[in-house]
Amino acid sequence: MDAKIIRDKLVGNDEERAVSPVIGVILMVAITVILAAVIAAFVLDMGDSIDQEAQAGVQMEFDSDSGELDVELTSEGNSEYWQLRGDYYDNTGGDWVSENGNYSNLSGAGDTLTIDCSDPSSGYSLNSSSNDETGKLTVVASQDGESWTNVGSQEWECGNP
Repeated sequence: MDAKIIRDKLVGNDEERAVSPVIGVILMVAITVILAAVIAAFVLDMGDSIDQEAQAGVQMEFDSDSGELDVELTSEGNSEYWQLRGDYYDNTGGDWVSENGNYSNLSGAGDTLTIDCSDPSSGYSLNSSSNDETGKLTVVASQDGESWTNVGSQEWECGNP
């Protein structure tokens, strides 16, 4: 029995074997590149979600004629917490919010808050008793309740009516 004939049947002749290693190497390189790309995409995507700033949409409008500041949270974004901070008077606590740090929390998208210059007896007003004060209100957002990002601000000025 001739071993060369058996080898040619099992392995193939010289021409057939020359094609197989080239295709094998190309396939191995392609599989390695695709696998590396999938792993890199997974790892890089995980890194993007870490330390991402809080995002939210807010609309603030001060009407100097009526003396009202309207604040609306239009989009929650990737945030879990929203606060209205700045210079406004909390009549329930009897103090400027900027001084006592008891900021107003917003509950979610669509939540609105109106602060009035002309009615200092309401829950929140832009002044304590006189109509000649100025200030700035800022809406901040947070994902974890610890680090806050400014998402909108509005200056106001209550003039004498």
